[in-house]
Amino acid sequence: QVQLVESGGGLVQPGGSLRLSCAASGSAFSIYAMGWYRQAPGKQRELVAAITSGGSTNYADSVKGRFTISRDNARNTVYLQMNSLKPEDTAVYYCNGKGSTRRIDFDSWGQGTQVTVSS
Repeated sequence: QVQLVESGGGLVQPGGSLRLSCAASGSAFSIYAMGWYRQAPGKQRELVAAITSGGSTNYADSVKGRFTISRDNARNTVYLQMNSLKPEDTAVYYCNGKGSTRRIDFDSWGQGTQVTVSS
């Protein structure tokens, strides 16, 4: 089974920056897309940013221009650089990976990392 582990969350003041990382591990797998989702209390989980193995990216309108997603395909690691953070960015951020093993396609999620933007 493919496992995803996030890191880099924390408490930051408005206008500050954080960099999230997510590493995928397992055996005999390939990932064709990775992304970051977030979920605030009482809200639905939403896509923040995604990137394909070819480098195509997509961002939520609310973060476009402030956040940057990138990945290292060789290491199956995805990053989310978050700048100019706002209180409304406060949420649990989840890493997602879509890919395949020898026998099946998969859609895996990390455990989540808390991002809190507050003064």
